Amino acid sequence: MLHARIVEALETLAGERVAEQVERLAHHALRGEVWDKALAYCRQAGVKAIARSANREAVACFEQALDALQHLPESQDTIAQAIDLRLDLRTALHALGESERIFAILREAERLAEVLDDHQRLASISNHMSNYFVWMGAPDRAVASSQRTLTHATACGDVTSQVVIRFNLAWAYVTMGDYGRAIDLNRSIAELIKEDVRSGRVSGGGFMSVLCRNMLAWMLAEWGAFAEGLAYGEEGIRIAETSDHPGSLARIYNGVGQLYLCKGDLMKALSMLERAWQCCQVAHIALFAPVIAANLGSAYARSGRVAEALPLLEQAVAQAASMGHMGQQAYRLVQLSEGYLLAGRIEDPSDLAERAFELARIHKERGTQAQALRLRGEIAARRTPPEVEPAATHYREALTLAEELGMRPLQAHCHRGLGTLYAATGQRQRAHTALATAIALYRAMEMTFWLPQAEAALAQVEG
Repeated sequence: MLHARIVEALETLAGERVAEQVERLAHHALRGEVWDKALAYCRQAGVKAIARSANREAVACFEQALDALQHLPESQDTIAQAIDLRLDLRTALHALGESERIFAILREAERLAEVLDDHQRLASISNHMSNYFVWMGAPDRAVASSQRTLTHATACGDVTSQVVIRFNLAWAYVTMGDYGRAIDLNRSIAELIKEDVRSGRVSGGGFMSVLCRNMLAWMLAEWGAFAEGLAYGEEGIRIAETSDHPGSLARIYNGVGQLYLCKGDLMKALSMLERAWQCCQVAHIALFAPVIAANLGSAYARSGRVAEALPLLEQAVAQAASMGHMGQQAYRLVQLSEGYLLAGRIEDPSDLAERAFELARIHKERGTQAQALRLRGEIAARRTPPEVEPAATHYREALTLAEELGMRPLQAHCHRGLGTLYAATGQRQRAHTALATAIALYRAMEMTFWLPQAEAALAQVEG
C-alpha cells in the first residue's frame, strides 16, 4: 500500500515532467503491485536505458515489464504489448550479442503476432529475423526472411519497415559479395533518411541514418570509390555526433576507419578505429566488439605494431565464436592470418587462411573468399623456397573473383602479388605487365601506401 501511495505522490509532484522519474515510478509500481503502471513505467525506463546504451539495465526493465504484464487480463491490447516488449528486449540483447535468447524471443513474438494477424508487427519481426540470420552467417536465409517482410510491410503500408528491409537486404547482399545491389539499396535509404536522431528511434544498434552511411563507407571502399565512401562516412559522423549515441558513433567511426584501412591511410584509420573501440568499451557494446577489434588489430599489424595487433585479432575471433556469430567470421580469420604473416609466423597463417576460405565458402561470403584466396597466394609466395605454382594459382583465382565482384583494391593487390612472384622467378614480361597494372590501379584510387612497393618492384624488373 505504501509503494502504491508513493507512485501516486510521485506522479502528482512530477506533473508534466513524469518522464524524468520513470525509474523510481517503475520501482514503486512493481512493489506496490500496480501492474498497469508497472508495465508502462518499466518499459519507458527500458527505452531510456537503450537510448544511452545501458543495455543490461534495459534488459532488466523489459523483463520486469513482461512480468507485470502477466498479471493483467489477456486481451488484444495486452498481446500486442507482449509482442512490442519482446521486440524491445531483442534490441537490448542484440547490442549485448546474446544471440540464442534473441532467436527464442523472436519466435515467441512471431507466434503472438500470428494470433493477432498483425502484418505490421510480423513485418518488424521478420526484419529482426533477417538481421539475426546475417549475424549467424546465413545470408541466403536473411534474403528469404526479408522477402517475407516485404510482403507484410506492403500489406499494411508500413514505410518504416520497408526502409529497414532495404537495409537488411543490403547487409545480406554485401555479405555475399553483391556490392552493387547493397550500395544501391543504401543510397536509396540515405536519400530517404537525412537525419532521424530527433525521433530517438534506434534500430539495429544505431540510428538508421548513420547505419546506412556506415555501410556505404566501407562498401564503396571495397570498390575503390574512396571519395564517395568518405563523403557518406563524414556525413554519418556529423549525424552521429549530434546524437551522442555510443552505438551509432562506434559503427560510423568503424566504417570510416575501415575505409581508410582499405585505402592504406593508416594514421587516419587508427584515429577512427581507436575512437570506435573506445565507444565500444565505455558503453559495453559486445555486439560490435569483434568487428571493431579485428579492424583495429589489422591497422596495428599493418603499422608494424604486431605486439598490440595479435591479442586484439585473437580476441575478435574468440569473442565472435563465443556469441555464435559466424557471419563475417571468415573475414576475421583472414585478418588474423594476415596479422600472423606480418609478424613473420609463416605456419600459423597457412592453416587459418584455409579455414577462412572454407568458412567463407560455406556461408556464401564471396568477397571474403577472394580475400582468403589472395592471402593463400601471399603465404605460398613467402615460403622458403617459394611455392610458385600454387601461389600463382591462388592469386589468379582471387583476381578473377575480385574482378567479378568489382573489388578494385583487391585486384591491385593481386596484380602486385603476381608481378612480384613473376619477377622473383625470372618471368620479366609477365612481371612487367602485372606490376604496371597494379601501379595504374593504385594511382587511380590514390592508394599511396602500396604504390612505392609496386614501383620499386617494377624498377628492378626494368633495370
